[in-house]
Amino acid sequence: MASITLRLSGENAKTGEDIVVSDLSAALDGGEGLAWVDIFQPGDDERKWLLGQGFHEMAVEDCFKEPVPKAYVYDSHRFVVVRSRDADSELDTEFLCIFVTDHQLVTVRHSEMPSVRNFARRFGSKKVQRRVDLGPEYLLYEMLDAIADDWYRTLRGYSARIDEMEDRVFDPNTTYPNLLQDLHVLKQDLREISKSISPLHEVVTRMMRPDQDFTADECDIYWQDILDVVAKLKDDVENYNAGAASTRDTYLSQSTMRLAETQAEANDVIRTLTIIATLMFPITAIASIFGMNIEVFGASTEMFGLREILMLMGVTSALILGFFVYKGWLTR
Repeated sequence: MASITLRLSGENAKTGEDIVVSDLSAALDGGEGLAWVDIFQPGDDERKWLLGQGFHEMAVEDCFKEPVPKAYVYDSHRFVVVRSRDADSELDTEFLCIFVTDHQLVTVRHSEMPSVRNFARRFGSKKVQRRVDLGPEYLLYEMLDAIADDWYRTLRGYSARIDEMEDRVFDPNTTYPNLLQDLHVLKQDLREISKSISPLHEVVTRMMRPDQDFTADECDIYWQDILDVVAKLKDDVENYNAGAASTRDTYLSQSTMRLAETQAEANDVIRTLTIIATLMFPITAIASIFGMNIEVFGASTEMFGLREILMLMGVTSALILGFFVYKGWLTR
């Protein structure tokens, strides 16, 4: 079921009025000052009201589907679509549709958003109320700035988090479990944040283009501010993403090197055992052949005595060992 909140600038700006859609038009006509209408989880009645306000049908349809971030100027209003953080999940983003007319700001959303709650507090502040003469365009600036501030708070701990993971990667004395998984989670978080910040930067940049006729001259200073803010946010996310990717690649490289070192050690052990086995093979063969012809240990036979048999074993082993040295197998 839809929930609609109406706020009017002036003395009662701090409080919002919950209202049904059938009474909304009358309340707007009877109110004074700038109005902010927040529509949460709209239905068919809210769709009809939006169309009845003269909002373009394509813009209204965007409020009820998965739109793309955009900023568009229609004849009687302007329409903006951005992504904001969903309060139900830490980093998931949802679409926020915003209509801007000469006297009101209308937001349409399908999920709870911390940025909207933050904007509600701003709307009732003395700073915003002193600037309501700038019109709904200034309120749109405050809304976008509230979205950016929400991401700033979210990103606050990521720099320290990346530094901590880098220290873990280069720590030779401690093995940290699930480090690669933590790095993948970090990359996923930054990618999800980028889904909101990059489109927000593109939308604000487009809004400030002279050919779009979206912003008024008296609000240029505020729009330049929000452009600087979202540009820095975009750069921060890209830098954190690059840092996380570099840390992950370093971890994978170190893991590969450690695996190669372990494999090399195993190869050395196998080579040593192979040499020993090769040297023992002729000794075993000689002992097997001649051992059956010695009646008592140390006694002579018609063929060889014990001394001759041991010398034969030694000479054979020496020849094999010399062949290994000649081939360089013992020095590799």
